[in-house]
Amino acid sequence: MELEALRDANFKLIDDAVTDWSTLVGSLEELKKDAEDNLHQGANKADWAGVNAKVSKEFIGKTAGEFADAHTQAKTIYKILNDTVGELKGYYQQLLDAIEGGRKKNLTVIGYEGGFTVTTNVPPEARSKMDQDNKGDITALRDQIQGILNKATESDNSAKTVLQAIADQSKLGFSDASYTDRDSAAEAIKKADELAALAKKNPDDLSVKDFDRLNAGLKKYADDELFAERFATALGPKNTLEFWTGITDPQRGNWDLGRERLEQFDDLQRSLGMTLANATQSDSAAMTDWKRTMIDIGDKPLYGDRGGPMGFQVMSNLMRTGDYDDQFLRDYGTKLMATERKLTGNGEHPNLAWQHKGTDAWLNRIGDDSGSDPLTGYLKGLSNSPDAATNFFNQQFVSKDDPDNPFERDTDGDGKNGKIPLSNFQYLFEERDWPQESDSKGDELFTGQNNLALALEAATTGHPAGALPSADTPPHDAQQAKLMESLVSSIADSPERLTDRGYMSDSIGQITSEYLPDLNRAMSDEERDPKSEDWQFIEKLYPVAGSEAELKHTDVSKLLFAIGQNPEGYAAVEVGQKDYMGRLMEYHLNPDLPSDRRVSDNHQLLVEKIAGRSGEVSGTLGLGAQEFIGDEASNKDKGYENAIAQRKNMISGAVGTVVGVGTSFVATPWVGAAIGGGTATVTSVVLEELFQDAEGKAKEEAQITGGQYWQQGLVRGMDIAQVAARESADNYNTIDANEVASAAGEASRQGYINARAILEGQAPGSITEYS
Repeated sequence: MELEALRDANFKLIDDAVTDWSTLVGSLEELKKDAEDNLHQGANKADWAGVNAKVSKEFIGKTAGEFADAHTQAKTIYKILNDTVGELKGYYQQLLDAIEGGRKKNLTVIGYEGGFTVTTNVPPEARSKMDQDNKGDITALRDQIQGILNKATESDNSAKTVLQAIADQSKLGFSDASYTDRDSAAEAIKKADELAALAKKNPDDLSVKDFDRLNAGLKKYADDELFAERFATALGPKNTLEFWTGITDPQRGNWDLGRERLEQFDDLQRSLGMTLANATQSDSAAMTDWKRTMIDIGDKPLYGDRGGPMGFQVMSNLMRTGDYDDQFLRDYGTKLMATERKLTGNGEHPNLAWQHKGTDAWLNRIGDDSGSDPLTGYLKGLSNSPDAATNFFNQQFVSKDDPDNPFERDTDGDGKNGKIPLSNFQYLFEERDWPQESDSKGDELFTGQNNLALALEAATTGHPAGALPSADTPPHDAQQAKLMESLVSSIADSPERLTDRGYMSDSIGQITSEYLPDLNRAMSDEERDPKSEDWQFIEKLYPVAGSEAELKHTDVSKLLFAIGQNPEGYAAVEVGQKDYMGRLMEYHLNPDLPSDRRVSDNHQLLVEKIAGRSGEVSGTLGLGAQEFIGDEASNKDKGYENAIAQRKNMISGAVGTVVGVGTSFVATPWVGAAIGGGTATVTSVVLEELFQDAEGKAKEEAQITGGQYWQQGLVRGMDIAQVAARESADNYNTIDANEVASAAGEASRQGYINARAILEGQAPGSITEYS
């Protein structure tokens, strides 16, 4: 900053600007509150149907979020401007005081373009006597003024850097980067530059102290948007890969790190992944180039002619943590699968290039797998990004007309095989030869396939794997429903795809529990004819707010039977179905339900339909559990009861996806379960009954057979159906609670028993085999 710029500064305009920003912050605070309380919460409570259930509700939620981001950004900018103006005013006064102090010593400060000079006002004839003292005063004043100008320049540049970084974060909309003052934002950028410079060092030369600085710094700033973008772009894509490979590669020779910090490599991997994920959310030009370059070098050896792991193999391991930008994940996945096709002959043979060998770098420190197969880490990344996951699985892996397509099946039952197209889902779930992995004990690992299940959970449900639906989770869209149809069909065609990979069952069970309206519709065996009164009855009985996954009854039965052979999968669907049954009864027995949504005034018929279908779901799951437990008495049933009981902590107070419409909306699963407190609802009473029963049975010492466990499920289903019907009826004085409870219990019993007949091919919608 030049002397005249500060000395002649007019702070009126910038003071007005700061005042305007302060006013804007207050206005946006009101708009944010209004958008959240009225728009957002109102949209979550509204009766959405059809396309509106997905598009309008989601759009309103995002719009409300933009108001919040706008307020955050405005508040941050105001604080930065206010801090900077305050500092500059201070430097302005310091400069005036310095100039005045010089004047009293007969010194004049003269500014010019590019600098300033300090001269004496003492007449030439008098200078000889004061020459030495005068020179000292001139030098001191010059240094004082230069110091003031340097600080003012630093303050001005710091504000400019931070404000530019905030503006670059989002091309459209607003950034949610939040800072209490300018110095904290500037410090984040400064730390990013320092740590990036440290990470650029030859990994062999990194000291333990360097590692500790990087580990602590990335952990502290991983969630800081300005830090993340600056660190990633300053380090660069290739240096990022070389840094992580150099740290974790035992062949590199940095024995000090391996000996003294090996147990902290996982922490560094997590923090580095979180930082990079945060950085990819930035729209800055530098970050856009970073993402493009990272994908470009993905299929190339890291060290060029000297070999090394491919870029994809390294980067995918850094995707195991954090929420990466959806478009980056899509583009990355497209090229990753193109590389998979190239290395496997379109899936004809195993991918030996990604099979870990003894001398290969150990690229993963989170868990036991080596990280050599990039799909393992990439799929874990997708599990945190539902939209990108849905897009990825529905993409085509190989077309039917591709002359190099190796996949053939008999699709029409004529005994002749023909080429078939495969989606990414079908290839990964049904056909891929996964590289073998083992832990330190030599036991086989299935991390990649388990991450596949997690990614499918996100892709089909619309929320990150391991989480439950929230009020902001939109109903299923057409692409999610399409993927669900493929998943159910695949398991039905070959149940061992799930039963032989039990580690997938918790995710598949959770997925299924969030498609219970679709399953219940399919199990009705009614033809989907919009003009049919029977189908209209089913549509109203099991309302679906978004797109329906159109499933076959036989496929659903096979799916449930397969899921039932795993305690965690069984518990997810069993608890979800009981919850859903309670909600349906409460919804349909409401006399104030609008006429266009009312199915029937025959309350007994309603509870019989709902309880009967719920009984069939539980009965089919129970047959799977019977298969798993076996004919010999054992404690295997305790695993099922414990899994059910553990769902209590998972769903307590959760809010789920609205899948129906009406004054008492129908949702599944886990909407406002609020077990153990709050206002009693039908579902809270139903689930409390279920959990208490499971907790009691889990503590019993007696061993039982699979058949006995199935029988226990029959009795429990009847009891809970009666509770659901009675609690629902008790809400409305016009309904005979005992009558509907008795009907519900009998219908549940019959549905439960029918499950066996359907599986054995003795009832409508049945299958010939189920083992």
